[in-house]
Amino acid sequence: MSIATTPDQTEIQNSIKSWAKSVDPVDTVRAQETDPDAWKALWPQLAELGLFGVAVAEEHGGAGAEIVDLACMLEEATARMAPGPVLSTALAGVLVSRAGGAVASALGETIAEGGLPVGVCLGYGVATLDGSGGAGSITVTGDPGVAYGGTTEGGILLPVESAGQVRWALLEGGTEGLTVTPATPYDLSASIGHVALDGVSIPADRILDGITTDDVRQLFVTLAAAEAAGVAGYTLATAVEYAKIREQFGRTIGSFQSIKHLAADMLCRTEQVRALAWDAAVAAEDLGTDSSELPVAAAVAGALAFDNAVTNSQDCIQILGGIGFTFEHDAHFYMRRAGALRQAVGGAARWRRSLAELTLAGTRRHLEIDLTEIDGLDARREEIRALVARVAAVDGAERKQALADTGLFMPHLPEPWGLGASPAEQLLIDEELEAAGVSRHNITIGGWAVPTILQAAPEHSDLLVRGTMAGEIKWCQLFSEPGAGSDLAALRATAEKVDGGWKINGQKVWTSLAREADWAMCLARTDPSAPKHKGITYFLVDMKSEGIRTRPLREITGEALFNEVYLEDLFVPDEFQVGQVNDGWKIARTTLANERVAMGGGSSLGDAAEEIVGLIRAAGAEDDALVLDELGKHVADGVVGNLLDLRTALRTLAGSGPGAESSVRKIVGVRHRQDIAEFGLELTGTGGVEFTEQGRKFLMVRCLSIAGGTEQVLLNVVGERILGLPRD
Repeated sequence: MSIATTPDQTEIQNSIKSWAKSVDPVDTVRAQETDPDAWKALWPQLAELGLFGVAVAEEHGGAGAEIVDLACMLEEATARMAPGPVLSTALAGVLVSRAGGAVASALGETIAEGGLPVGVCLGYGVATLDGSGGAGSITVTGDPGVAYGGTTEGGILLPVESAGQVRWALLEGGTEGLTVTPATPYDLSASIGHVALDGVSIPADRILDGITTDDVRQLFVTLAAAEAAGVAGYTLATAVEYAKIREQFGRTIGSFQSIKHLAADMLCRTEQVRALAWDAAVAAEDLGTDSSELPVAAAVAGALAFDNAVTNSQDCIQILGGIGFTFEHDAHFYMRRAGALRQAVGGAARWRRSLAELTLAGTRRHLEIDLTEIDGLDARREEIRALVARVAAVDGAERKQALADTGLFMPHLPEPWGLGASPAEQLLIDEELEAAGVSRHNITIGGWAVPTILQAAPEHSDLLVRGTMAGEIKWCQLFSEPGAGSDLAALRATAEKVDGGWKINGQKVWTSLAREADWAMCLARTDPSAPKHKGITYFLVDMKSEGIRTRPLREITGEALFNEVYLEDLFVPDEFQVGQVNDGWKIARTTLANERVAMGGGSSLGDAAEEIVGLIRAAGAEDDALVLDELGKHVADGVVGNLLDLRTALRTLAGSGPGAESSVRKIVGVRHRQDIAEFGLELTGTGGVEFTEQGRKFLMVRCLSIAGGTEQVLLNVVGERILGLPRD
C-alpha cells in the first residue's frame, strides 16, 4: 500500500526500491555526518530514475507526467532515505516548468537532468527582500534566511519584492554576490544553508513569472506530504517487522495487545498521510488556476500529515525499544526527516489556521471520480437517466417503491432486485440520482438483511426483499447478548429442534428497532458441544410471533433507542432456518461484511464539521485563535475520512481487493465523530451547563466506539489480520 493508485505508479516505486537495494542510501546518509557532500555520489542515479524531471513538461526537458507521479516517487525515495536536496530540486523543476518562458528555456532541462540541485527559501518568519530595478532585472541585498536543500554550489529559489510585487527567482550557484553558508541539518540526509545576497543582480530569465508565494508554499507542502508518507510507511513496516520477531516474557512482543494497538494506530496514521499526499498531488495539477482546489488540499495535508509522520516515528522507536534509541539503528533518521519536514512547512498550526479560514470563507474540496474516462459507461448514462426520471416524478411512499422497482435502490444486487451494476455503474447511478435531487431512504438493518436473504435464503426473496427495499418491512438484528458483545460467537441463546421447526430461548441485548421491526435476523446455538464458532445457526424471525418480549433500554442520553429482547420458547418454522444447521457464523459474517461501492455524498468536510462551522458563526468566534486551531484539526479529520472512502472506491474500480483504507475508516471516523461532538459542546460555553442538543450528541457518540465491536477489539483485528501480528 502506498500513494500509488495505478500500475504505472507502482512500477515507478518498484524501480526506486530496486535501486535502493543496490546502493543502500542509508550508508550515504551516515557518511554525511562527516562528509556533507556525500549525497553527490548518488545524485546522478536519482536523476536517471527521473525524480527531478518526471513532472517537468516535455518541452522543458522532462517526462511530462503528473505531479501525483512525482509524489509516488518522493514517497518511495524517502522510504529508502535518498539523501540530498531531492524535494527542493523536484519542487524547482515543477515551478520552473509551470512558469514557462525564459526561465524554463534556460533552466528547465538542466534541473530535470539533475544538473542543478536547488534549495528553497520559503520565507516563513523572514521579511521578503526588497529589490530594485526595472522590468529587465532586479538587484537585491539581504538575508532571506535558511534554504531547505541549500548547498554551496547549487541554485536557490527565493522570493523578492519589487515594485510592490513579490516575485520568485532562481539563482544559480556561483552567482556574483550570492553566498550559501552550510549549516548542520537536523535531518542528516538533508542539506541546508544560510543564504546571503549582496548586490545580486537577477536577470529577467531567472524570474518565475506568474508564480506566487502561495503557489510555492502549497506545492512544497504537497511534495513534503509525499515524503511524510514515505516516513510513515517505513516506520510502520519497521515496527511491525520487529514486533513479529522480538521475544520478551517468552513470546513475541507483537502478540501483546498494547503493541497491536500501537501498530494499528500507526497504520491508521499512515493511510491518512498517503491519502492526504495523494489528494494534494492530484489537486496540484491545477496549480495557479482560478479553479484550483490546491489551497484547501494543501492546507488539509499540512494540518495533519506531518504530525502523523512524527508520531509514527516516535511509536516506531517505542516498539523497537532500546535498539531504536541507538544511533546505529536507522529509525532516528526517519524521525529526524519527519521533524524537519514539519518545521520546513512552517508547522502544522499554520496550516490548521489556514484550513479553518478557508472553511469559514466557504472553500471546499470537491471529491469525485471522473467517470468519463471509463470505457462503455457513457452508453448506459441515458438509460440510467431515464430510470432516475421515473423515480424523480413521484414522491413519498411512491418514490420509495419506484426506487425498489427500478433497481436503483440497491443497484449492485442482481436483477430483478437490482441492476447487476458494476462498481463504475453504481457510481454513475449515484451521480444521476444526486443530479435529479433524489435521495435513497434509509432502511437501516434492512440493508444487511436484503443481500443475506438473496444469497442464503433466496426462497424468501418474494416475501421479504421488495418490501424491505421500499421501506415497508423494518428489520432488527438479534445477535448481541449480555455475554456476547464484541465476542459475538460466545452467544448462549439456544435453538432446539422440534417438530416442524425450532424452539429458541435466550436473551438478546443492544437491539435497535426491536419494538418497530417486522422481522429479525437471529443467531442461536444449535450445538452446545461444538466449538463456539461452529455450533451456531442463522434464522429469520417474524417479530409478531409469540414468545418474544421486548424491554426498552435507556441510554446515557435518557432516550431508549436500544432494547433487551427475551426469546421464550419462540417457535421458528424450518423454512426460516437460513443455510445449513451450524453454519450460521459464516452467514453472519457475510451479513456484517455486505457493502456496496459508494462515495459519501454531501460536503467533503462531513455533516458534523459543517454543523460546527454554523455554531462558530453563530457564536461570533470566527477570529478566536483557539477555535480556529480546533476547527482546522476537525476539518482535516473529516476530509481525510472522505479521502479514504474515495481511494477505496478507486481500488474497487480498478479491480483490486480492498486495501487497508476500509478497515482504517471506521477507527478514524469514529474518533472524529466523538472528538467533534466534544468540540461542539465546548462551543456552547457556560451555556453547556444546560442540557442542550450539543450535550446530547456528546453523550450519544460514546456508543460509536462500542457498537458493532469495540475499538479495542477492532484494533486487535487490524493488528492481526492486516499487519500479520501473532494472535494471543
